[in-house]
Amino acid sequence: MNYFANAGAILIEVVFGAVVLLFVLRVLLQWVRANFYNPICQFVYKATNPVLMPLRRVLRPVRNLDTAGIAVAYVLECLKIWLLAALGGMTLGLGATLVLGVADLLSVLIGLYFVLILARVILSWVGRDSYHPIVPLIAQLTQPLLGPLRRMLPQPGGFDFSPMVAMLGLMLARALILAPLTDWGRALALG
Repeated sequence: MNYFANAGAILIEVVFGAVVLLFVLRVLLQWVRANFYNPICQFVYKATNPVLMPLRRVLRPVRNLDTAGIAVAYVLECLKIWLLAALGGMTLGLGATLVLGVADLLSVLIGLYFVLILARVILSWVGRDSYHPIVPLIAQLTQPLLGPLRRMLPQPGGFDFSPMVAMLGLMLARALILAPLTDWGRALALG
């Protein structure tokens, strides 16, 4: 790739990454039933509503799961992969694009949860009295992962091991699920 193609690839990664993250956050916020009046939730909802509201006529939510949001994030990931391949002079088949789209979307989800859990740990040490709207939001988003682990794990001396176990689980998911899926997509791309 030449210098302009590299710059284009960076722009594609950043722009698509930010937009996909918005839609993934929208799906997660709806899944955990986050406080709608939180300013951060308001921003995410206002930014994603123009795309999701028309799609909801076709793709109805299943329980708390926003299928329209998942579909948009997935299509954007597939489009990003296709654009990056085209920028590099490659032609990807549909199978490779679809598999790599799933892998990239899972990568975003795993990375997001890793950062959220790390932020929750740091906030528990330094920001207990913080009134920033992101603090309760991080707690709400991480509770589905950390809550069940807290109930299963002992807490000797009040020390909570659930974030470490959850982060280890996320790293294992990256190694045992995400890496083989990505390799499969690359193998399909190479023919």
